[in-house]
Amino acid sequence: MTIPDRFPAVLGATAMGAYLLLVVGATTSLADAAAACTGWPACGNGYALPTARAGWVALGHRLLAAVVGASIAASALLAWRENAARRVRAALAFALLLYPVQIGLGALVALGGTSTPVIASVPLPAVHLGIGVAIFGGVLAALAWWLEAATGDDDDVPIDFEPGTDDLPPVEETPSPTVPTATIPRLKATAAAYFRLMKPRLMWLLCLVAAAAMALAGGAGFTPYTVAATLVGGALAIGASGTFNHVLERDVDKRMQRTNDRPLATDLVPVPHALAFGGLLAAVSLGLFWSVNALTAFLGLVAILFYSVVYTLILKPNTVQNTVLGGAAGALPALIGWAAVTGTIGGGGLLLATVIFLWTPAHFYNLALAYRDDYERGGFPMMPVVHGETATRRHIVWYLGATLVAAAVLALVAEPLGGLYAAVGVALGGVFLWAVIRLHYERTEAAAFRAFHASNAYLGLLLFAVVLDALVVV
Repeated sequence: MTIPDRFPAVLGATAMGAYLLLVVGATTSLADAAAACTGWPACGNGYALPTARAGWVALGHRLLAAVVGASIAASALLAWRENAARRVRAALAFALLLYPVQIGLGALVALGGTSTPVIASVPLPAVHLGIGVAIFGGVLAALAWWLEAATGDDDDVPIDFEPGTDDLPPVEETPSPTVPTATIPRLKATAAAYFRLMKPRLMWLLCLVAAAAMALAGGAGFTPYTVAATLVGGALAIGASGTFNHVLERDVDKRMQRTNDRPLATDLVPVPHALAFGGLLAAVSLGLFWSVNALTAFLGLVAILFYSVVYTLILKPNTVQNTVLGGAAGALPALIGWAAVTGTIGGGGLLLATVIFLWTPAHFYNLALAYRDDYERGGFPMMPVVHGETATRRHIVWYLGATLVAAAVLALVAEPLGGLYAAVGVALGGVFLWAVIRLHYERTEAAAFRAFHASNAYLGLLLFAVVLDALVVV
């Protein structure tokens, strides 16, 4: 697919360039590099080349900053030439005006200006990061507003929709799947049905979240038993939550094309058996968590109840913010993993949970776009159903930007994270953003699924990078 105008491609590349500077600046490698290149704009007397590898990292960072600055200036010029909306031009002007300030702070650090009493009292790294976030936010805002103006549909308005799943009529055009009647095929189908009740596709990612949190926490509590008990317990907790979700949504599942073949919707598994199965999974899960520590067991119980009751019964059928608030269910494994190793709820776990929480809408809104009609049929007030597809695409960009910023802050705070984390975050973040830009222009089910899978790849590989970076330090 070819984007019909060049401006969003330029803005997307500029945004990811600004983000690359942000992430590299937040990793510990740049702090060592700055000490190895104390001149400005180059090293030594200001014009000498570096003599150490770390110095070349610092010089490369400065050269990249020059390229990104030129890209922001070019984007601003294009915005005026393309007669972009006032808010697009204002956002780029804001980023452009902040850029010399950011460069000046970098020069101040390199030249040792922070040793003066007045400057020394200023938390320069935090200020530097904050300005970097503002620059990235300005470019991303310009991109989001341009995409909305260029691809928004004036006819895409909210429908007269009443949330809730009570008393919804069955839909005749949704055919019911066939269930085998012969003994052996039915036994195989039943075994597969119990496995499906546990929502196994959710397990790998949520267990990876817990694993990343445990690796970040490290320390004496990071033992083989703790890791094994937490991951197995987490997988069973996800299975229990998924089973209870199947039970509570079985009637609605029959109305939706993508869910009408679920085990309880087809009566392949009786409801009492499913409840007993979910209860068994929950009991074993909490027992494993308890063997680690009490806080982990408590958080595991909260996770099961939140997804099964709060999200399924309260949030999902009643509020358009169900996806946003429901992100807490995906964020809880980060707290569980951190608590399993440390026995506390610490900063690293909270920051990782924030990344997951913000990522969830950017991820799931793509699926909501792909299944908009199905969710409307089921009575669920998803964002595209209530506010339309244009608003949903806009929210995807904003939540993606917030996710990227939270991931950069995590790199600043979590000491084990370094080059691998930075490289994966920028590369896969760029892929995710490009998929979202294509979604704006294509506006098809295939484009929505592409962005959905890009979001999965981004988070999955980012979490692997967290684990690997942390284990290398350990």
